[in-house]
Amino acid sequence: MNKEIEALLNAAGRWQQECRKLRAILNGYPLVETVKWGKPSYTYNNSNLVMIYALKDASALGFFKGALMTDPQGILQKPGENSQAMRWAKFTGTAEIEAAAPTLKSYIGEAIALEKAGATIDFKEKDNLVLAAELQEKLASDAAFRAAFKGLTPGRQRGYNLHFSGAKQAATRVSRIEKCTPRILAGKGLHDR
Repeated sequence: MNKEIEALLNAAGRWQQECRKLRAILNGYPLVETVKWGKPSYTYNNSNLVMIYALKDASALGFFKGALMTDPQGILQKPGENSQAMRWAKFTGTAEIEAAAPTLKSYIGEAIALEKAGATIDFKEKDNLVLAAELQEKLASDAAFRAAFKGLTPGRQRGYNLHFSGAKQAATRVSRIEKCTPRILAGKGLHDR
């Protein structure tokens, strides 16, 4: 028993039993159980495969390469409109998980097969990044900021751009850029510690 995982499951609030059910299903596979991003995570050959979530409204099993999966049962959803790879199946009760167990087992098997085959997600949007106008202005006027921003990984650049462009008003976009400037100059992503 992984004590870190146990502590996370004990802190899963009202979804504790659902998360334990999902864990029991995953433990039937040759996966390494670990904690990543503060969540129970499972890897196969050192690659992220699935993650257990205790959300506000449900528990979920997330597949890192879910966008490549066939999903014949139609249970996988994008966690957010900007998600490119992750897909998750959400559950609000242990009976739902028990009913979906054969499907989940099949999906876990498919995820392992994708990993064995070396399948990769083509993150097309990283190459088609349309920067917010205010960010373009900051990049043009501040050489240190431009160098730091260009030094970030494409995912971090995308994360910042989504955060900045998500504001409706220009003043809010400028404010967000200014608040994030020290993090960008330090080479950190939006959610890095």
